[in-house]
Amino acid sequence: MKILITGGAGFVGSALAIALKQNYPHYQVLALDNLKRRGSELNLSRLKAAGVEFTHGDIRSKEDFDALPAVDAVIEASAEPSVLAGLDGTPDYLINTNLFGTVNCLNYALKHKANFIFLSTSRVYPIKTIETLNFVEEATRFALSDEQPVPGVSAKGIAENFPLDGARSLYGTTKLASELLIQEYNEFYGLRTVINRCGVLTGPWQMGKVDQGVMVLWIAKHYFQQQLGYFGYGGTGKQIRDMLHVADLYRLIDWQLHHLDQVNGEILNVGGGLESSASLQELTQVCQEVTGHTIPIKAVAETRTADIRLYVTDNTKVTNLTGWKPEIGIRRIVEDITAWLAENEKDLAPILK
Repeated sequence: MKILITGGAGFVGSALAIALKQNYPHYQVLALDNLKRRGSELNLSRLKAAGVEFTHGDIRSKEDFDALPAVDAVIEASAEPSVLAGLDGTPDYLINTNLFGTVNCLNYALKHKANFIFLSTSRVYPIKTIETLNFVEEATRFALSDEQPVPGVSAKGIAENFPLDGARSLYGTTKLASELLIQEYNEFYGLRTVINRCGVLTGPWQMGKVDQGVMVLWIAKHYFQQQLGYFGYGGTGKQIRDMLHVADLYRLIDWQLHHLDQVNGEILNVGGGLESSASLQELTQVCQEVTGHTIPIKAVAETRTADIRLYVTDNTKVTNLTGWKPEIGIRRIVEDITAWLAENEKDLAPILK
């Protein structure tokens, strides 16, 4: 099998590329990336050592695809992933990458009749609707109630039939627009596709920032003994997310590559689920235990733009269709990332400290 991974030097793309090459040494795995995100250059030596073929290119450029060979499958893992991207009034890079870049990926896949696996985001679900959901305030977290004002949500989390009306961030909108185009290519061009709406992805080699990669950011601040803050929702740190280790995501993508007929045309919510969820307050406790460091955390009551109180993925559909479910919990995620920080401290300190 020949596979192209766009965003192949990014956190998710490089993890998938390296794992695929390790598990299928006879596969040809190509990684395409423009290396815009700081830290992605650190993955080049890792890709080379694994036998992944790297091409410096940009999905915004149709000409960059013309130089690529035919492949059997495309994994579209490229994106400007920040939920705050474009909110400063300059959304051009965001839209050109996340929407028009996806069109170039689709046309390349169509040209070679390649299967198309798309990594979308839970951010396609509207902010205001999520913020009006019924919840209970527990000792260390907010939790979803079973009784809700809209379909597609329960105490287990948010499912694929959650309403899509309303604003969701420019980032979420570009990904949803891409999803709509992918469905058209599937229906009218016969392109075989699957869309994965991923929750919070994390793991080693993610260059965490405030607006994207919060898990790594939180652990790194503990590791390097720097300050953090509980922002919004009263400053209590009770806002909750589920976390999916990239190794768990890889197991699903591996399955989809080899069984695409069984999920062709599907949209799947993919995340850590309730079992691998944590509030910032709970995450802080685990970070303290694993790193041995207690750091100052300020409380800021004011809620930030585009933030949400809680998001947990309901994995029922993807589990029923594929048998997949996440296996790596919060504590092991923290342990993995802490070990990675210790092993690569010299290279990572300038980026994460």
